[in-house]
Amino acid sequence: MAEEEEEPGFEEEPEETHGGMESVHGRRKRLFSKELRCMMYGFGDDQNPYTESVDILEDLVIEFVTEMTHKAMSTGRQGRVQVEDIVFLIRKDPRKFARVKDLLTMNEELKRARKAFDEANYGS
Repeated sequence: MAEEEEEPGFEEEPEETHGGMESVHGRRKRLFSKELRCMMYGFGDDQNPYTESVDILEDLVIEFVTEMTHKAMSTGRQGRVQVEDIVFLIRKDPRKFARVKDLLTMNEELKRARKAFDEANYGS
């Protein structure tokens, strides 16, 4: 008569941990869920997407970043990740390469603008 009831959402298999990021309850801490929800909404999803969808997308993002980081660490100077290593890894993907070039160019422009602003305000 005393049947064991499983808790809803409880899985038999332990969840895979990525980089030791675990919360108190054994589940991995969600790092990008707020940003991913906003991005999903911006790309046409519901304003409040399913948590499972966000979790799956976050798992994919973390897996991609982890793989790219490991590849970048073994590409250039061992044990260090530099911008050039990332650019080298994505050079054959035209969309990613173009986006990275745009972001790097914008970063340089922002640095120059900040420097000019600081010099104008504080004088050199």
